[in-house]
Amino acid sequence: MMARLFSADLRGIEAVLVDVEVDVQPGMVCYTTVGLPDAAVKESRERVKGALLNSGYQFPAEQVTVNLAPADIRKEGSHHDLAIACAMMAATAQLSPQNPLDLLFSGELALNGALRPVKGILPVALLARQLGKTLLCPAANADEAAVVEGCRVIPLRDLVQCVRFLRGDEAIEPHPRRRYEEILQDPPSRLCFTDVRGQAQVKRALEVAAAGGHNVLMMGPPGSGKSMLAKRFPTILPPMAFEEALETTRIHSVRGEMAGTREGIVALRPFRAPHHTVSYAGMVGGGANVLPGEISLAHNGVLFLDELTEFKRDVLESLRQPLEDRHVTIARAKETLTYPAAFTLLGASNPCPCGYHGDPGRRCRCTPQQIARYLAKISGPLMDRVDIQIEVTSVAPDELRQAPCGETSAAIRGRVAAARRAQWKRFDNNGVFCNAHMDEKNVEEHCPLSADAERFLLAALKALGITARGHHRILKVARTIADLEESENIKTAHLAEAVQYRTFDRKLFGN
Repeated sequence: MMARLFSADLRGIEAVLVDVEVDVQPGMVCYTTVGLPDAAVKESRERVKGALLNSGYQFPAEQVTVNLAPADIRKEGSHHDLAIACAMMAATAQLSPQNPLDLLFSGELALNGALRPVKGILPVALLARQLGKTLLCPAANADEAAVVEGCRVIPLRDLVQCVRFLRGDEAIEPHPRRRYEEILQDPPSRLCFTDVRGQAQVKRALEVAAAGGHNVLMMGPPGSGKSMLAKRFPTILPPMAFEEALETTRIHSVRGEMAGTREGIVALRPFRAPHHTVSYAGMVGGGANVLPGEISLAHNGVLFLDELTEFKRDVLESLRQPLEDRHVTIARAKETLTYPAAFTLLGASNPCPCGYHGDPGRRCRCTPQQIARYLAKISGPLMDRVDIQIEVTSVAPDELRQAPCGETSAAIRGRVAAARRAQWKRFDNNGVFCNAHMDEKNVEEHCPLSADAERFLLAALKALGITARGHHRILKVARTIADLEESENIKTAHLAEAVQYRTFDRKLFGN
């Protein structure tokens, strides 16, 4: 006898439908799984057997064939366990579920029949909504799955409860969906920009970066506050729109970082700070079972690279294409996967090996050749993709001993959020969430200049030798500065501030 149910498999951050067919025939006792299963899928035999027997059901002592279709797509993970177990019970007349083809199963079985959470349930829930199916999943995954509006999610504790539900012996209410507005939260209040003494110019640059999603490089001597400023940068970032949060959560869900979380969705912008020893695959993504890397986990958030020049050259160069295209494509012999990677790059570095080049208070011990070799680790094309390049100077002793002063992170975040709202309104839900994501057509449409501003920009481009990419990035930063001042037009003062953020690489790199 044969039975058929539906499960799902992951391809990148998308879920694809999988037909789970179980055929039980008289004959020599054997169990075969076909359909390009990986080791975790093949081992489902032991998990399903233990779960059935320990839950009081029968495991067929016959010839069992499990087919996972389509057969040309590799099946990975343990989330097919529940569908295989229920289909096996249906094939042996232990279960006759009502409307089985209207259901989508996802869950890992423990040997005692309990359901364990699986990764990637959010893409599965999106697939279930698209197909009009009810999703049966572990209770620990229910909060995450219920984020999807219009998806009917049935939370289950174990196999016994699943069988009782399918038989109609137990009614289970769909898991309630929480409104995104109820989940939104402010960044932790223990960190604030008032903790940083001095550095008013750097704080201003970070405010502009947060308002427009612009990339930043801070360069200065050790102890000047670069890392301290970077750790407080998330406290001024605006809240995510629901569409941003949903896409960000899909990436973290595929990595298995969402199971059991109370909110079920990433409500705060990610802040990823990998160590400088991170590998190419760790940064970009990859592995035997391809998973997103740090640049995708920072999607719609911040990727902070402290001691930028200590990262491997190939790791830094791997950022060039994602910074431009806002996604990364990982090609393998049998498949090609694309992950979103629209992150804000926040880098921090010393200006030389000893760290004190250009510092008026300490003497630099490095030779010009050592400095040039040290800075050459950051290539020109990568620097060209950094919108804001700011020098962080040492803080004077009298400033260090002052009481906390300056604006709080909450006050700055209020202006940043207002600027982002203006940008969302301007781009009208066309997939652009901030000024940094504008393409050439958007720049031409939304960054017109007056005659005076046009003359100023032309003179700056000629004097500084700025590239075409740098020209567009200056206009984007100027547009953000105008948004912070609630100005409809880009003025010469806005351009002047944007241009000064592009002169840093010329000063230190000698371009």
